[in-house]
Amino acid sequence: MAILNILEFPDPQLRKTANSVKTVDSDIQLLVKNMLETMYDAEGIGLAATQVNIHKRIIVIDISENCDEPLVFINPKIEVIDHTLHEHQEGCLSVPGYYEEVERPSSVKVVALNEQGKPFELITEDLLSVCIQHEVDHLNGKLFVDYISVLKRNRIKQKLQKERRQD
Repeated sequence: MAILNILEFPDPQLRKTANSVKTVDSDIQLLVKNMLETMYDAEGIGLAATQVNIHKRIIVIDISENCDEPLVFINPKIEVIDHTLHEHQEGCLSVPGYYEEVERPSSVKVVALNEQGKPFELITEDLLSVCIQHEVDHLNGKLFVDYISVLKRNRIKQKLQKERRQD
């Protein structure tokens, strides 16, 4: 397994729309393992393939306390169950060190394939619902900073670019 490079905002590759996975084969399964290893190494709770510059509709999530309950969603489709918006503080491995309040629907149903290519569906709420919506946004070229003001987004962008120049 390998640790993959996580793209950082404002990298234009983060704005690409991911393509559907046609077949869940050994290459996809290896990618899933590498994405999980990368997410755990970065101490994140979710990662989309887009964030590692692979434009396939794959997300991995683990919100468990002991980081031992990984969830894999291939070709996820979400449907809002409860349209009531709730505000949650979100961060992102592609926007390191920044957290902002984002409003999202409180409950969604997700239909996807697992890492063996078997279809499943799950009704989610709270943190898992937020995480799934956040990661599916990545597959559609959207970042959590798109939900905040242009002024705040530009400030974050400038600070991240300055940090990279100093490194």
